[in-house]
Parts: sequence; C-alpha cells; structure tokens
Amino acid sequence: MIGGERIGPASPQEAEFAPLVSFASNKGLLRYVFWLVFAGSLILSLRVAQVDPRVLVAADARGNVAKFVRGMFPPDLSPEFLRLMVAPIVETIQISITGTAIAVLIGLPLGLVATSTLSWSGVLHERRQASSRLLGFLPYAASRGLLSVFRSIPEFVWAFMFVRAVGLGAFPGVLAIGVAYGGVLGKVYSEILEGVSPRPLETLQAAGAGRLGLVAYGVLPQALPAFISYTLYRWECAIRASAILGFVGAGGLGQQIELSMRMFNFSEVLTLLGILWVLVAGVDAISGVIRRAVVG
Repeated sequence: MIGGERIGPASPQEAEFAPLVSFASNKGLLRYVFWLVFAGSLILSLRVAQVDPRVLVAADARGNVAKFVRGMFPPDLSPEFLRLMVAPIVETIQISITGTAIAVLIGLPLGLVATSTLSWSGVLHERRQASSRLLGFLPYAASRGLLSVFRSIPEFVWAFMFVRAVGLGAFPGVLAIGVAYGGVLGKVYSEILEGVSPRPLETLQAAGAGRLGLVAYGVLPQALPAFISYTLYRWECAIRASAILGFVGAGGLGQQIELSMRMFNFSEVLTLLGILWVLVAGVDAISGVIRRAVVG
C-alpha cells in the first residue's frame, strides 16, 4: 500500500465481497434514477391528461356545485318515493349476489387450472416426465389468457355488450359482474393457491397420498380462509358495481340515480346515495360476521 492506495491484486476476501459493494453503490444510484423517472412520468402524465386544479375553483365550477348542493337538500324522504325504491334496492342486492356467485363459478375452476403448482410444476409434479408437464402447461396458459381477457375489460363495458345482447334489465348486470369479477377472482385464487406452504404437501406425499388427496387435504384447507375473505370483499364491490351498471340500463339503484340526475331531481339523488351507503355498510357488516365465523 503506497499513499493510502493498494498496489497489486486484492485479497481473496476483498474479491469475494467486491460484487456486494458494487451492488450497494449501484443500488443507491438506481434509487435516484427511479425517482427521477417517476417524477418525469408524473409531470408528463399531468400535462397529457390536462390536469388543472384551478378548474375546480373557477367561477363556473363553483356555481354548478352550489346549484347541485342546494338542489340536494332536503333529501326526498316522501313515503311514495321510498316505496318506489324498494324494488330497485332488492334488485341491486340480487344482482350483486347472483353476479358474485357466477364469478365464483367462473373463477374457481379457471383459477385451479391457472395455478402452476397444480397444473405442471411443484411438489405434485416432481415425478412426472417433461412431456406430461408440457401437457399440463397448455391448459395452464390457456386459462391464464382467458382470465386476462375477462379481467382486462371493465364490467361497465361488459354491461354495454350484454345490454345489446339480451336487452335492458338486471340480467346484463348480473352477467357483467359475473364475467368481469370471474376474471379477477380466478387470478386471485391462483395466486393464493401458489402461495400455500409446500410442507404439508410433502408430508402427505411421503405418506403415500395421491394428487387428489394432496389438493383436498394439503392445498384447499390452507387457501380456504383467504378464498372466503376475498370473495366477500368482491361481494361488497359488486354492490357498488351494480349501482354503476344501472347507468347503462342494467337495472338496480343505478338506473334510478341516472333517471333522477337526468330530470335534475337532486333531492332524489341524495336519497338514493344514502340508500346505497346503507347497503354497502350493511354488506360490510354481514361480510365481517361471516368472515369472523368462518375464518376465525
């Protein structure tokens, strides 16, 4: 070492830790690069999207908001109007329950096939030949692609298409929620199944259990609490979605909100929003009870 600098090759210990030192220094640089790219992307997105917060406080915007708020109060709580809303409320609940049930029927089988540890890799397939694994990979890839199609199209667009196919009413709303949420549930189910611990599977396999036994007693019991929890959460989302789908003629409270907005009956809109809030809060409470009873 001359003048504080080493002359000659580094020691074996220094050579061993050199990649770690290089990675640590590069990691700090990558962090700055990431934030610069993020800030640049955010600024560019704001410009392209023409985001201007000053529009919210402009004179025209303040006047429209004030007119809307004045028209909302007092809310319409007349017995005649509330009686008319009983059928849309029931229809909204029915749409959410039936749509969620269809979503489970779509998502569960596709999610099972779209789980790599069940289809072609992992403990269940260690003894299979490469050709057999390839045959399992093909349905896995197909189900993944189908789930992506269901998930990539919003339920609002699905409702548009089903309204054109089967007409106005609650049925297109049920189909829209079932297909769109089926794609979401299938994706989440597959990720939950892939995240289960492999140790019970190895124990069951060592005890001589077959593939069906491994799935029934090693995979599903671990995944069931998360399945139930996320399915109940999607039911809560379906209540809100069923109201939104009513704007395209898919029935429920959303259709009544759209009609009241079109007729400038803002007092009715406030009442309908309050009813929707009660529905969402009620579903949340019921889901909490079920979740605690089943999941623990």
